[in-house]
Amino acid sequence: MTPHALPPRLVIDPSLPRDVWARLWSAPHLLRMARTGTEPASARGQVVLILLTVVTLLAVLVVRLPGGPIVAAVAAAGLGTIALTRELSVAADRRDLRRRVRLARQYAAHYVLPEDLDYPCQRLLRRAQDAVDAVLCSAVHRAGLIDTIDNQVTLPEEVWQIAHRLSRLSAMHAEHRKVVPRVLPSGLEDAFRPYTTALDAAWTSLSKRVRHLEQYARQVSRADQVFHAQQRLETLAARTPDYQRLIADTVRDDLARRHIRELEEQARQVRRLFEESVLQARRTAGELLRTPLT
Repeated sequence: MTPHALPPRLVIDPSLPRDVWARLWSAPHLLRMARTGTEPASARGQVVLILLTVVTLLAVLVVRLPGGPIVAAVAAAGLGTIALTRELSVAADRRDLRRRVRLARQYAAHYVLPEDLDYPCQRLLRRAQDAVDAVLCSAVHRAGLIDTIDNQVTLPEEVWQIAHRLSRLSAMHAEHRKVVPRVLPSGLEDAFRPYTTALDAAWTSLSKRVRHLEQYARQVSRADQVFHAQQRLETLAARTPDYQRLIADTVRDDLARRHIRELEEQARQVRRLFEESVLQARRTAGELLRTPLT
């Protein structure tokens, strides 16, 4: 399965306080519960089952064992303590679960789930996420060579803005399909066209935005390739004198001078190519900043 065929990941507004962002990210299933209005399931049935088990066991002890009432009393105390501890633990977990679902509802406008999007919008968001992943995982990014924009901050914000708008577009697509009849009465096509055109324009704009991200990722990938080649060449460059001596000792004088010049020029060419590729990546990143979605 190709990366683009995979569904997009959860996207959360990166401007949220870090602790809120982390709590939302850690429990996608609670975000889905908040989105659908589902209440956390009660664990009361488990506690009732424990109590019924305790009562049954005590009845057996009283009937079957000598000194059954005393044994039953001791067992009741122990099992009661277990049941109470279990109840307190369940109650604490239930309160925490409800708090987290309330938090998810409070910030419902600050995250986008894959199921919030129709299929075309899911594909577009996944492409944006893949492009950003490629940039942030690159060697030139880790080395700080392309951070003309703060990739670690700007790119997650870019993905959030795209995801947020795709969510709105998906909702309006669904509404549009319900409202607009499949077969329009004759003469009314022009009345509905501006609404369809508005949706198409929004889609076109977001698609262009994602293509810009992908172009940036391609430029970064190119810079990465040259960066790796340059690192290998620098390893060889450290031994350039050895190569030059070898040529001088084994090749005729006229050829030796040419080969030595080639060794010196090769390092300069790779360095220029690397600088050009990094510059192009930075220019492409600048295009994103000049037309911010925000």
